[in-house]
Amino acid sequence: MAAAPARRRTAAAVVIVGAGVTGLLTAVGCALAGHRVTVLDRGAIPNPQSSSFDQHRVIRTLSPDGADATRRMIAARHRWRELETLLGTRLHRPVGVVTAWPRERLAELTAPAAEAGVRVRTVEPWTLPHLEFPPDSTGVMDEAAGVLLAERVLHAAARWLAAHPAVTLRPYCAVTGIDADSGKVRVADGERTGADLVLLAAGPWTRELAGPPVVLHRQTMVYLRPPPDAARWWEQAPAAGGLGTDGRAWAVPPGAGTLLKISSDAVRREVDTTADCEAEDQAPWAERLAAAPPLTGLHRYTVVAVKPCHYTSDADTGGPLLARVGPAVWSRAACGGSGFSAAPLVADRIVDVLREGAA
Repeated sequence: MAAAPARRRTAAAVVIVGAGVTGLLTAVGCALAGHRVTVLDRGAIPNPQSSSFDQHRVIRTLSPDGADATRRMIAARHRWRELETLLGTRLHRPVGVVTAWPRERLAELTAPAAEAGVRVRTVEPWTLPHLEFPPDSTGVMDEAAGVLLAERVLHAAARWLAAHPAVTLRPYCAVTGIDADSGKVRVADGERTGADLVLLAAGPWTRELAGPPVVLHRQTMVYLRPPPDAARWWEQAPAAGGLGTDGRAWAVPPGAGTLLKISSDAVRREVDTTADCEAEDQAPWAERLAAAPPLTGLHRYTVVAVKPCHYTSDADTGGPLLARVGPAVWSRAACGGSGFSAAPLVADRIVDVLREGAA
């Protein structure tokens, strides 16, 4: 994301709706390319209610979707290293990521890694005694992977944008509609703002404004403090997935001021709205997570917080989606941790679109 002279004869006007990781990093990329950028969000910037606001997120270079997907994640990892330099702060903890797999599937996973040039090695469950592996499984360690300090990313990007002369940040400015044909953005007070390109990256609120159909998900996450005799081990522990007796859980290690976090696909549910979130009792979902625990001796850990989060996914594929929904309007469905780690690639694509339009 190094600065480069823009090919466009005049700077493009870019409006970004949503101050989560995709919106903020796209704003950074567009500003570096010489464009005028306005970021709108219904809350603060960064917005603690955004789907990407969290202590930390996992970034993998090895993708189970094959060699091409792995190469994309290698590119994303490279962009994150550049962002650390640009934003002047540490954003990544290179602790590695281990995922548990049935032993008979190891060749299926490691072959794409070799093709894409990713360093992996197998690890036996007994070498990671505080992680609960499924029966008859082993671990695949992605050595170049690790943990992104998500909250730090959002605040650092917002500070950089606030200091840039070509960027306007407009917090507490709710968008009520987007005309996909004209690129006009309507805000709550009736104001209409035009742009050469609009990126809709509003997380849970994306489907209310424009874009292809998306599904809204809610998931419960539990934040823990390790017992004293395990604290030192956790300081160097990798992030880990495929855990628990059902193989559906994740553990993100503490460090750099963050807590240990556990989550599981088993407690993900589709919801119609975010409005009822505060009234929902999270205890039953936390108990369901504990029923197939990703950690050994989970009862010894201190629960600090239990929080819900929301994210959207493409209604057809179930994954993240960057789609053109009008001549000047793009939409990004935010998909949990994978959406966070791939956000620099979305920024690159939007900058490419502006460059192609100026050619």
